[in-house]
Amino acid sequence: MRKHLVLVGAGHAHMTVLKHLSDFTAAGHRVTVIGPGPLHYYSGMGPGMLSGIYRPEEIRFNVKQMAISRGASFIEGLVVRVDPACKELQLQGGERVAYDIASFNTGSGVAVDERIATHAAVVPVKPIETLLDARTRVIDALTQRKLSIVVAGGGPAGLEIAANLRRLVKDESGAAEITLVAGERLLAGFDPGVRRKAERGLSRLAITLIEGQKVDSAGGRAVRLTSGESHPCDFLFMAVGVKPSSLFRDSGIPTGDDGGLLVNRFLQSVAHPEIFGGGDCVCFAPRPLAKVGVYAVRQNPVLLQNLRSALGAGDLVAFTPQKSYLLAFNMGDGTAIVSWHGVVFDGRPGFALKDYLDRRFMKMFQE
Repeated sequence: MRKHLVLVGAGHAHMTVLKHLSDFTAAGHRVTVIGPGPLHYYSGMGPGMLSGIYRPEEIRFNVKQMAISRGASFIEGLVVRVDPACKELQLQGGERVAYDIASFNTGSGVAVDERIATHAAVVPVKPIETLLDARTRVIDALTQRKLSIVVAGGGPAGLEIAANLRRLVKDESGAAEITLVAGERLLAGFDPGVRRKAERGLSRLAITLIEGQKVDSAGGRAVRLTSGESHPCDFLFMAVGVKPSSLFRDSGIPTGDDGGLLVNRFLQSVAHPEIFGGGDCVCFAPRPLAKVGVYAVRQNPVLLQNLRSALGAGDLVAFTPQKSYLLAFNMGDGTAIVSWHGVVFDGRPGFALKDYLDRRFMKMFQE
């Protein structure tokens, strides 16, 4: 029986499905891909695009081309509501799209507090394409004066953004004070060896690290910390508060604490078996998972098979998250911090490894 498969979003977890869309269309199924734009940027290389290590075209996929070339339709738009009872998706412009099977890979975003949003130069680090515009703006500002740049967030994203901003400033022969406001602690929850190398790396790059505080508010060309201390700020990069959109919660679909679609071991909604999802936009019911790209990449073949199963071909297969995974943080100066099975190292070999893995992933799906 001919069915309609709708893919919402084209992040890491949907890439294998996109590559095999012709399998679905050849079987007589109708396929629609919905995304905010024709291009999708790979987050693992985003900080490197900010610094100029990578060109924009090196870190993006042409999702629209992938869909159309395989017999699917592409709709540029944003899904704002899911109606499981009617099996319909509502787009921001009011258009409704019916589905038999829907899969979501819409990623996550940065929720900017209203006390911060008034700052003239706030840069949420997601979606990744915002970094492309930010790069242009920073380069332009560097030609006019010495800058004060603040990065809010002590996780991997905050670390990599701060480090790659230093590379950008250096390559443009500019001057900037860069401050990383890390919250309670830099890389909290990570291996102590990783934290130590990160702290040394920031020191080497002349980036000021502030722990035990957060950015509380911003306005004009300054930010105020939770301690009440004020810092000059020309650009504020927000790498904190990353979470899924409110789409699923607004739609009355069961979610995790962060608002992500609550899925079972088959990456299937716990309440609506015709809805699937992967990546940062889901909450894995069997156990909490960190918001790291490696899980989304490993979910690729599982989603592909389970969407085939939902359309009548084969059995569902379970996603089994690996207990350990490689971490690699790009420090912007040709080095990276790498952690794998308790072994921590850094330097140029670390970046060479990360660069190889990232480029290999891109090569699998770029067309």
